[in-house]
Amino acid sequence: MCKLFINANANNWVSSTKSLRIDGMVTSVRLENYFWSTLEEIAQRDGMNVPQMITRLYHESIDAGHDLGNFTSFLRVCCMRYLALQLSGEIPDQPDVTIASLDADQILLREAKELH
Repeated sequence: MCKLFINANANNWVSSTKSLRIDGMVTSVRLENYFWSTLEEIAQRDGMNVPQMITRLYHESIDAGHDLGNFTSFLRVCCMRYLALQLSGEIPDQPDVTIASLDADQILLREAKELH
């Protein structure tokens, strides 16, 4: 089992820091390269680059009243959630289907029903 993880491309778990500007403030985010590539895939689906998407996630999270004390963890969870939603079929594999075009309310409702 472990061989699948241990012998994977070691570059996936190398961390890199990227600086971006949110509301005029420069901030740095340090993530493993695997997460950066997943964020790139998510951003490209909706015609954005990674800084644009991260800024949008930040604003929408604040607007929803979330405490983003650990924004890097939030981004990691976003990546994992994206991959899990792909595996479940909620997000199609076709990269031309935008995330914005999906019915988020229906997806969240189905998830809530599965929990009960």
